[in-house]
Amino acid sequence: MGKISRLPEFGIAVFSFLLHFVWEFLQVPTYAGMAELNHWDGVKVCTSATFGDVGFALIAFWTTSALARSRHWYLRPKTAQLLVFLGVGIMLTVGFEYYYTNVSLRWTYSELMPLVPPFGTGLSPLLQWLAIPPLVVWLARRHVCGEKGLERAP
Repeated sequence: MGKISRLPEFGIAVFSFLLHFVWEFLQVPTYAGMAELNHWDGVKVCTSATFGDVGFALIAFWTTSALARSRHWYLRPKTAQLLVFLGVGIMLTVGFEYYYTNVSLRWTYSELMPLVPPFGTGLSPLLQWLAIPPLVVWLARRHVCGEKGLERAP
């Protein structure tokens, strides 16, 4: 487990899962019908959404890694790298939210969800992808470097 836990993707995936899982439950009232689901069905929906979020985070990580030419960019992230990481996640979020709310109609927003033009994306998923990824990068970096090693990261 020690070698696997030092892979960059491990920290990105684990911390993404933990943070997005909490967010998914907090935003339940902003999706139509979610608050009325029985408990276990709600847990399954939120868990499924969280795995999707982890997939987005890994795609954003790998895209940033390709542009940075290093999977270790998160140890000393430059502003441009963080913006790519955030931007890819936001683009995936906007695209998938549009598809699921307007094309496949897999879910709908409740009246509590503010919508952001031009695609009518829910504000909560956008805020999710602005707030969580910087924390994921920080936690993954801290996981690898330790508290005292943050200043000495390569």
